[in-house]
Amino acid sequence: MDSVYCPPPFCGDGGSEGPDWWHLSLPPSGEHLRICPQDYTCCSSEMEEQLSLQSNRDFRTLVEDGARSPQSALAFHGGFPPGAEFFRELLAVAERGLQAMFTQTYGRLYAQNARLFQGLFAELRRHQQGARLSLDEALGEFWARLLERMLPLLNPQYQFPPEYLECVVRQGEALRPFGDVPRKLRLQVTRAFVAARVFVQGLATGRDVVAKASKLPPSGECLRAAMRMSSCPLCRGTPALKPCNAFCLNVMKGCLARPAELDPEWNRFLDALIQVAERLEGSFNVELAADSIGVKISEGIMYLQENGVQTSAKVGGSSISIWSRDSQDAMRSGSLFSICSYANPWPILHVTDVKEKLRLMRGFWVTLPHTLCSDGKVAADVTDEDKCWNGQARGRYLPDVTGDGLVNQINNPEVEVDIGRPDLLTRQHILQLRMATSRLQGAYGGRDLDFQDTCESGGRPLDVMNRSRAGSEARVLPALPQQSSGEGGQGLGSQALPCGRGAAFPGLWRGVTFLGLAQGVL
Repeated sequence: MDSVYCPPPFCGDGGSEGPDWWHLSLPPSGEHLRICPQDYTCCSSEMEEQLSLQSNRDFRTLVEDGARSPQSALAFHGGFPPGAEFFRELLAVAERGLQAMFTQTYGRLYAQNARLFQGLFAELRRHQQGARLSLDEALGEFWARLLERMLPLLNPQYQFPPEYLECVVRQGEALRPFGDVPRKLRLQVTRAFVAARVFVQGLATGRDVVAKASKLPPSGECLRAAMRMSSCPLCRGTPALKPCNAFCLNVMKGCLARPAELDPEWNRFLDALIQVAERLEGSFNVELAADSIGVKISEGIMYLQENGVQTSAKVGGSSISIWSRDSQDAMRSGSLFSICSYANPWPILHVTDVKEKLRLMRGFWVTLPHTLCSDGKVAADVTDEDKCWNGQARGRYLPDVTGDGLVNQINNPEVEVDIGRPDLLTRQHILQLRMATSRLQGAYGGRDLDFQDTCESGGRPLDVMNRSRAGSEARVLPALPQQSSGEGGQGLGSQALPCGRGAAFPGLWRGVTFLGLAQGVL
C-alpha cells in the first residue's frame, strides 16, 4: 500500500490556508468514505461531501467550456455583423441605391409612387426576420401593383376604373408586360434570400443544440466517477496528481454517452450547412441579389416602355414615354447601374471561414471526451502512464478504453450506463437537427419548404397573385389619382366595364379587344 502523505493544510494541522472544512480532525482509515478509496485518507465524510459538490460543479463547467468552441464557430461573425443586423443593413443600402437611381431616372413619378417600392423592401425585411412570408407572393404582388400604376402613366389621356385595372392584372400571365424580368428577379431573390435566412437560422439551431446538450444533467454514476477521477487524489494526499489519460477517457465517454448519440445527425446537419454556404458564395449570393433589385425593376419598366405599343394594344390604349430619351440611353448603356453599385459598409458575406470551422466540427460529440482529456489541466499526458492517478493510487491504468458511442458503454469499467433507456432530451435535439437539415437541403435546391408549392422554377410571379385572389371577390387595389383626359382625350370613368364580356370601348379599344377577353377568359 502507498504511504499517505497529507501536507498542510489538508490534514487538519490548524493552518490558516484553505477552506475551514480542511481543518477537521481526520481519522487515518477511509472506511467512512463512500466514493473515494477506503484506504488511509486525508478526508473526513464532510470533506468528501464537499469535494463531491465541488466535483459536480467542475465537471459541468468543464463540459460547457468544451462546447464553447462550436458555439463560437456557429455564431454569425468573423468579419461581418450578426445575421439580423447584417441583412437589415444590406436591404437598407439596396433600398437607398434604388431610391437614388429611380429619383434620377423618373423624378416626380417615382416620388409619387415611392410607397410601392418601400412596401417591397418592408416585405423583404420581414422575411429575413423570420416571418412566415412567401417571397413569391410578395414579389408577385409588387409586380401586379406596379402594372396597375404603369398603365395610367403610359396612357395619361384615359381614366382607368379600378375594376378595369384589376382585370388587366389578372391577365398578367398572358400579357407578360414586364417580359421575363419578374421571373428572373424572383428566382434570384427567392433563392438567395431563402438560402441566407435558412443558413442563419441553421447556425442558430446549431448553437442552441450545443448549448442545451452540453448542459444535460449528468447521471449519479457519472458524478461519482468524476469525483473519483478528479478529487480523490486530494484525499490520498496527492492533490497535484492528474488522472491517467485512459481513466479520464472512460469516465468522459460514459458521462457523455447520451450527447454522443447526436453525432450522426450532427454531421448531416453540418454537411447541409456547408452546402448552403457554398451556394451563398456562388449563385445564391445574397448581396448580389439585393443589389440587383433596383436594376431588375428598371429593366422590367424599360421592357414595358419599349413594348408599350404591343401591351397597350392588348389592353386597348396608346402609350407614351414616361422617361426622357437621355434616361433610356443611359439605362441601355448601364451608366445608371453605378448608382446602385454602392460601397458596402461591410465585406461581402464571406462564408469561407465559417465553412472551414463547420468542417472541423464534424464528429464533435464523439471526440468531445478526447478533447477534454487532452487538456493538461484535466488529465495526465499519455506518456505519463506510470505517474498518474488510476482511481486507486499512483500507477498505470489497466482497463481498456471503451469504444465511442452509447452502445459501447455497456462495458465501461468506470460509469454504468443504461443503454436501453431512451433519453427524451437527446431525442428532441436529434429531431431539431433533422428539421434544420431538411430546411437547409430545401434551400440548397432553391426551395423554401414553408412555401414549397410556390417555389417551382417555372412559376409565374403575376399568377401567384392571381391564385391568391381566385375564388373570392376581386380586391380593388389602390390606383393613382385619375388622370385628366386632356384635350381630345376620352375619359372612361363613366363607362361600365364588364371585364371579360368582350365589349369594345370607343377611343380606347380602337377595334382591338383585350387579349383573351373576347373568348370569355374571365
